[in-house]
Amino acid sequence: MKLYDLVEGLINEEAPSTFRDVQINAITDTSIKVLDGSLFVAIKGHHSDGHLYIEEAIKHGASAIVGEEERIDLPVPYIKVDNSRKFLGMVSKRFYQDPSKNKVMIGITGTNGKTTTSFLLKHILEQSGLFCSLIGTIKNIINGEEITSMNTTPNSLALNDLLSKSKDEVVIMEVSSHGLSQFRLEGIEFDYCLFTNLASDHLEYHGSIEEYFEVKSQLFKKLKPNGKAIINLDNGWGMKLSRLLENKSIPVYSIGHSPSSNLKICKFLSNNTGVTVSDRAEKQIGIQFTMPGVHNLYNAVMAFAAAQQLQIQEADIISALGSFKGVPGRFESFVNKNGVTVVVDYAHTADAIFHCLKTARDCGAKKIVHVFGFRGNRDSGKREEMLKISAELSDQYILTVDDLNNVSLEEMLETLHRLNRHEEGNENRIIIPDRTEAISRALNQCKENDWVLITGKGHEAYQQDYSLPTSSDMETVQYLNG
Repeated sequence: MKLYDLVEGLINEEAPSTFRDVQINAITDTSIKVLDGSLFVAIKGHHSDGHLYIEEAIKHGASAIVGEEERIDLPVPYIKVDNSRKFLGMVSKRFYQDPSKNKVMIGITGTNGKTTTSFLLKHILEQSGLFCSLIGTIKNIINGEEITSMNTTPNSLALNDLLSKSKDEVVIMEVSSHGLSQFRLEGIEFDYCLFTNLASDHLEYHGSIEEYFEVKSQLFKKLKPNGKAIINLDNGWGMKLSRLLENKSIPVYSIGHSPSSNLKICKFLSNNTGVTVSDRAEKQIGIQFTMPGVHNLYNAVMAFAAAQQLQIQEADIISALGSFKGVPGRFESFVNKNGVTVVVDYAHTADAIFHCLKTARDCGAKKIVHVFGFRGNRDSGKREEMLKISAELSDQYILTVDDLNNVSLEEMLETLHRLNRHEEGNENRIIIPDRTEAISRALNQCKENDWVLITGKGHEAYQQDYSLPTSSDMETVQYLNG
């Protein structure tokens, strides 16, 4: 594609006619990926500045450069833009010929439940004969092929590349607040946008929960003209979002206990493995789900509502919900040789930990031992609440190391001891820095019908080395089980 055709209308001024002579074969925002004929987009990141690598990109064959700074005397065309991230989204969309336009695009946002809801919705739709791409936290799946996921929401260039390769009819995306604030979805439009819930998370990045909500709500500005929002009204932020959208005449399909909900939650079954809902015609529908817990039933109802919008038959949705096999690292359970139920879960917010521990108790756990830690450089304000909930709902907690994220082990241990200072000497409130040893201690002191819940990492691999030769929580559990 010629540079003129690629950027005309996307920049502040008319593209020079000389741009018609410049061939662009690829786009990249990483200098080491520059090939002959690349357009290099320089982006100022949190840890590095792409503008420092412009000369390197030219040496590697870049045909043109885009950046936010004033530049002179470059041997290739330089285009100054106000926002490189935003420009990258628009130019990627054009280069890949708007690959999402002929697909059913479904975006799912919220603090908790995005991954489970996305996997569940994909399962429902595929059981009904639709082919679905999945883009999210655990992995990307395009045309049935699994691709490693680096971020919950890829940057706009990677996203358009994935969409261009997809031959699937439906694309289901987890949408993170980081992805929205960094313009990773610039130019993408959605048929359906789902809001699961909002709780305190990522405030070290967004500053306040109000700002966090404002960023999340940006997804719903990306709905197509005939698009629809699907919102959980049982979360106060969901109710606020619903009112905001309705004031803008954006169609909302709601779920929740409120009588005004389009899909009203009537009651949860006593063991929290099922829920009864009713539609506006007051027809009651019974839903059985394979993953226990009220939080997972909300995920099931959200997926049910979304599948309904795609005209999937009610009986087919219910059947698919009953055959769902779960999600790696999302309340992933395992009964060891001693009859102890072990759960590995990604929960790393106070709200998620509450639901995780309460579900274990509701399922009849005789004793609950909770193994968890805190992420370095992440939301220090939520740690005391996480600890408080664990103290209230578990019989014992073991504080351990989670991802350090450039925080020293000594600093993290100091944090753990400070938070646990009032429980010093209490054998049910202990600290074991080595995560694998913490899991081993928990398993060794539990008996049949006891539960061990290991939260925070879920499917993720360890970033630190520990005493056991394992690389994840589930791998550690299986290793210890022999």
